[in-house]
Amino acid sequence: MLKKNKVNLNEISHDSAIGLINRVLNMGILLTEVYLDTVGDADKYRIKLSERFPSIKFVVAKKADSLYPVVSGASIVAKVTRDRALREWVLEETSENMHGSFGSGYPGDPETKAWLAHHKHSVFGFPTLVRFSWGTCTSYYKDMVEVLWESDKVDEDVGYGSSGKQLKLSNVGFGKAAKRKIEEIESSGKGRCKFFHSRKLEQLTHF
Repeated sequence: MLKKNKVNLNEISHDSAIGLINRVLNMGILLTEVYLDTVGDADKYRIKLSERFPSIKFVVAKKADSLYPVVSGASIVAKVTRDRALREWVLEETSENMHGSFGSGYPGDPETKAWLAHHKHSVFGFPTLVRFSWGTCTSYYKDMVEVLWESDKVDEDVGYGSSGKQLKLSNVGFGKAAKRKIEEIESSGKGRCKFFHSRKLEQLTHF
């Protein structure tokens, strides 16, 4: 949550599409038209791709998989690939109580729900396999403890308090009901070098 450069799902999807197009072009294939199911605003997505690949005609539409057979086929391939990757997934965590029987990974799968309930942690949330912003996880956050961390920037509009001191961001759990609280950090003085701000470095007097 405090990464210097945050990436949302739209950007990940866009970058994946761009990567696939580049891969096809690098194979020497003459690519003249590309049909895509939109992620985010369709026109903005089309313009973004057209600027990157001006020689290719792009058709970006909502529910493109129900409109264009080529997108329908790609959707099936993507689903099969995704399901295979999930079946073969090796968890990074090594706790004895963890297991890989997480089912299909879809919200309606009882096995997936049971896996989430078994692997939730009151402080750390879920294993790294799980995207914390996934709506299915929301119901599990109510039992999690309050998490408090320091941030040089609360959001795009708030950075420092009126005193010029660094602000602290308080967030209850990870759910939608979480409320942000801002308070001054007495230990953070005004005018610290940007190098330290960007890397979340603090001065320590005791180890």
